[in-house]
Amino acid sequence: MCAIPQELAHLRSLMTNPRPQQLAHAEFTAGSLDGYDVVVVGSGMGKVNGAVVATVLADHFGCTTLVFAGVAGGLDPDLTVGDVVIADRVLQHDAGLVDDTEVHVYQAGHVPFINPTERLGYLVEPELLERIVARLDGHRMRPLSVAAGGSGRSRRIAYGTVLTGDLYVHSESVRRRLHREFGGLAVEMEGGAVAQVAEAFGIPWVVIRGLSDLAGRESRFDFVRFVEDAAETSARILRHLLPVM
Repeated sequence: MCAIPQELAHLRSLMTNPRPQQLAHAEFTAGSLDGYDVVVVGSGMGKVNGAVVATVLADHFGCTTLVFAGVAGGLDPDLTVGDVVIADRVLQHDAGLVDDTEVHVYQAGHVPFINPTERLGYLVEPELLERIVARLDGHRMRPLSVAAGGSGRSRRIAYGTVLTGDLYVHSESVRRRLHREFGGLAVEMEGGAVAQVAEAFGIPWVVIRGLSDLAGRESRFDFVRFVEDAAETSARILRHLLPVM
């Protein structure tokens, strides 16, 4: 699954025997990618779009693993544009309750005084995460291109919490707060909903995000500049991981 056309184009161009099918609001393309049977789809942006497409993949196509590969905004100041974040947990940062003027984040689909839970977020299946880490151990990515603003620095692959919300973060103060309060490495708009659907169907999920911006004041300009390169990077990582999915 991808959210925007730049992300989807890299994968569709590499598929063999593509068979497109229109369902709901999206075009699903079944076929082969590097010898593996896959269904590739552009979900559109946001949690509802992500959930609708994830449900179709699980229920209609019978997919055994849901993978969201694309771009995200960086939250961790130790990361930079071009780095890749693979979620070990996703958390919907815009779900919860409002008390006076303060937002208290809570597990999506729950309210403390109606259906309380100790959970906060969704965890990647431990065995799957172990296979991913082992597969990527020692894996090297080419530096970010000069045209995309690269300086020759080697790209990093980081594992940690990815935050999801129906908000495009374009604020330094919000970026710092999300990193401080939740330990988020990156923020995006679909992964948490995909994980929620995957859990409902009892199938594993993976979120792979290439950082296209740093979710601050200049994020909309960084996104336009870096999105093509970041989208290609996440697609390359996905292809490398297909054997362990």
